[in-house]
Amino acid sequence: MAMEALRPNLDLKPTYFTCTPTISTEFLRPTSLSLRSHRFSSLIINHQRSKRWSKLSCMLRHKSDPSISEEQQLIKSIGKGLFGFAVAAAALLSVCCDSPAFSESLTVAFPVSRAREVNTVQRTLVEAWGLIRETFIDPTFNHQDWDSKLQQTMVEMFPLRSSDAAYNKISAMLSTLGDPFTRIISPKEYQSFRIGSDGNLQGVGLFINSEPRTGHLVILSCVDGSPAARAGIHEGDELIEINGERLDGVDSEAAAQKLRGRAGTIVTVKVHSSKDLGSDSSIREVKIPREYIKLSPISSAIIPHRTADGHLTKTGYVKLSAFSQTAAADMENAIQEMESQDVRAYILDLRNNPGGLVKAGLDVAQIWLDGDETLVNTIDRDGNMSPISMVNGHAITNDPLVVLVNEGSASASEILAGALHDNGRAILVGHKTFGKGKIQSVTELHDGSALFVTVAKYLSPALHDIDQVGITPDVQCTTDMLNSPKDSLLKDKSSISSLETDSCIMVAEHELDIQQSKGTAT
Repeated sequence: MAMEALRPNLDLKPTYFTCTPTISTEFLRPTSLSLRSHRFSSLIINHQRSKRWSKLSCMLRHKSDPSISEEQQLIKSIGKGLFGFAVAAAALLSVCCDSPAFSESLTVAFPVSRAREVNTVQRTLVEAWGLIRETFIDPTFNHQDWDSKLQQTMVEMFPLRSSDAAYNKISAMLSTLGDPFTRIISPKEYQSFRIGSDGNLQGVGLFINSEPRTGHLVILSCVDGSPAARAGIHEGDELIEINGERLDGVDSEAAAQKLRGRAGTIVTVKVHSSKDLGSDSSIREVKIPREYIKLSPISSAIIPHRTADGHLTKTGYVKLSAFSQTAAADMENAIQEMESQDVRAYILDLRNNPGGLVKAGLDVAQIWLDGDETLVNTIDRDGNMSPISMVNGHAITNDPLVVLVNEGSASASEILAGALHDNGRAILVGHKTFGKGKIQSVTELHDGSALFVTVAKYLSPALHDIDQVGITPDVQCTTDMLNSPKDSLLKDKSSISSLETDSCIMVAEHELDIQQSKGTAT
């Protein structure tokens, strides 16, 4: 699913994410986050370019050896704590480093591509290789010689003539690590990723997706109050043209890029109404102004609930769809608003939430927890475990809480669910979660691409391993509850009938009744 309106602007600070596969929309959803420090306050996102690259000197030189006079050598001099290369014969020699991450010396020589775009990717390869060597969670690199892997990939890259083919070689090298979450994305993909984790975007406010069978671009939804919504574009409409350009064969992300643009400009689209897709008369052209779009991952509602003894109460329902930078602030506002309306119990819905910023998940946990509770434990590449704990936390509310989860709840969702459950704050209802217990760092490389590296794994506060296992809820829902609620349930926040008939929410309300009858929050 590709997202034209992505999530908020990222400040250029060290950052961390949890990565989980998502479909492409006009608004991209964030996929993941990483923790490197034991201190909670240091969990910030780094979208800055790699500092390591700025410390490296990189130059091109012709070899003086007449036997290879046609070749060039890419020279990487390695500064303190970094990796370096020296021109030598076409064999693996030796590189010196003071950093504890490098216990041996290594010098690598390789031919530099004459194709400028490939040469740029060669430099990216060296940078990515070094970051993996220094930070990847598995110090054996999946039981292979990582230094030799660089030499091999450079040789394979040398004859290539396109940057796409060269990036594929880097991806192939990373795939040998056996970790699907360690990957590289192109500069364009990274730009979309940053918007997706942020919450603000300049565009028209459409979520679009490519229909798998036909390849047609279909409108999934419009952001409430957005220019697209005001223009009368609806869910299910087919997007045919953007600014006079047919979209045949164009993927959802490329279309999303065309819809984005500077606020105040106009984009012209042709859409085929979902009400009459078989008729050409249903095709219309619409001029839509681009504006600043604020995306909130929070939807909320107050559900009236009658207890077993006939007493009418109010249950606060909060749906968190992703962990963006605004997630905690938006949730805090929603909870405070419901507190002012005399809500006495809460349901936090994390179903089908694939994750996002780990820091956002920890910030959300603090809305519900008091004291100095441990939120999560991290384990680094050397097997050292470090707790991340709150410091003198103060919950907004101590009312009873149920958290809804399912197999689509992953990464930061699992961190949050584990923190609330293991600290006795919430009961979990639903289905076993996805089981992603690894943490990725995200580093922007010198060419604008980005490298995701798994740097740690995490355990819940009670030391439960989540990776490839998931979290089993306290109370299971039956199979007819798997597909609810859909996002469409919350488009009209004043309508709660669909929530009242959601079986998992009915189970959650029953659990809340039990908690309230006991006079305790858990």
